[in-house]
Amino acid sequence: MQPIRTAEARSPIARPAVKIAFHTPLNRYGDGAPSGDRLMARQLVTLLESLGHAVAIVPAERSFMREPDPTLLAAHKDAAQDVIASLTERWQAPETRPDLVFSYHCHYRAPDLIGPILAEHFDLPYLVAEASDAQKRFDGPWAEAAALARAAILRADLHLCMTARDREGLSRLIPEPERLIDLPPFLLGVEEVPEHSAAPREGDEPVRLIAVAMMRQGNKANCYLFLARTLARISDLPWTLTLIGDGVARAAIEAAFANFAPGRVRFLGRCERAEIHAELASHDLFVWPGLNEAYGVVYLEAQAAGLPVAALDSGGVPAVVARDRTALLAPHGDDAGLAATIARLIGDPALRARMSAAARSFAREERNGEEARVILAKALDAAIARQSRRAAEITP
Repeated sequence: MQPIRTAEARSPIARPAVKIAFHTPLNRYGDGAPSGDRLMARQLVTLLESLGHAVAIVPAERSFMREPDPTLLAAHKDAAQDVIASLTERWQAPETRPDLVFSYHCHYRAPDLIGPILAEHFDLPYLVAEASDAQKRFDGPWAEAAALARAAILRADLHLCMTARDREGLSRLIPEPERLIDLPPFLLGVEEVPEHSAAPREGDEPVRLIAVAMMRQGNKANCYLFLARTLARISDLPWTLTLIGDGVARAAIEAAFANFAPGRVRFLGRCERAEIHAELASHDLFVWPGLNEAYGVVYLEAQAAGLPVAALDSGGVPAVVARDRTALLAPHGDDAGLAATIARLIGDPALRARMSAAARSFAREERNGEEARVILAKALDAAIARQSRRAAEITP
């Protein structure tokens, strides 16, 4: 991904440089693993730096837990205290101290155990992107982790909400609407994504479907199995499917697609990002249910290539598509509905062509990071201003 141009070259935004401590509780920043949240973290840093700010990554391991585990949570808390102690010592000198703490992700599976404590200790603004609250987790084995996540959420001066679902949950906790700012998911480097190159399909020539996702347990595996059930309903229609991704659940996923005719479904395994972009451009339709997922940057990549989307109206999927313009969304959990949606797009080349053009425009012009950059600039100002007001209120 090429860095976007500097603030001076792109807009009149010109604000004093801010030193930012950037923390990612869900996954360690720069660990090299492929995922949409890691990509979004890198994109946020790119935008912050494009605004002229200095970003330092908090040197911490992730606090993620796949299942409730008191022993693991205790280990995460101990590790967080070590990081806090190290940074507290380092930040004693004013020239080494950040002006703001920015955490990306905070929820019951990955509570922010570092950001709010450092912000409180040094009286710094604390900004959080993509936090979510889970009231139903307060009864049961997730209770302590959910409470830790909520404490961080309540401490934050400002939240950047990337989906309507997250905003709705946070608004029940935070009565001040000015503390919630919408930041629609975005994709930098859209010019690097080649545009749709597949020739129009004629007659019974198969329409090329594609999906891209890691093959891990949980939502990802469930989505693959859901997709297999969906496509089994329309196995009489002319389509082929390419699946890109790998992981511990691959054997089970391959078994779910084993009943389709040989050669109809191909598994490419893990691919580099440039290879994924090339594959997207050679296909016709992006099909990924998105069942209960936060959102997926890959939807934006597919649309940037000019692929219409068929998915579920589930989780954060509506945040990364333009409903009925670039994507057709079936009801949550409805495999028959999703099958009918895919069948409609297979059978209507003119509709696919209109949605393809709209998808390119949406991803390349509306979600290319320009708006996000402006929102981030305003969010930093708002978080700093709120912290300054709070400090003034408690000063004798």
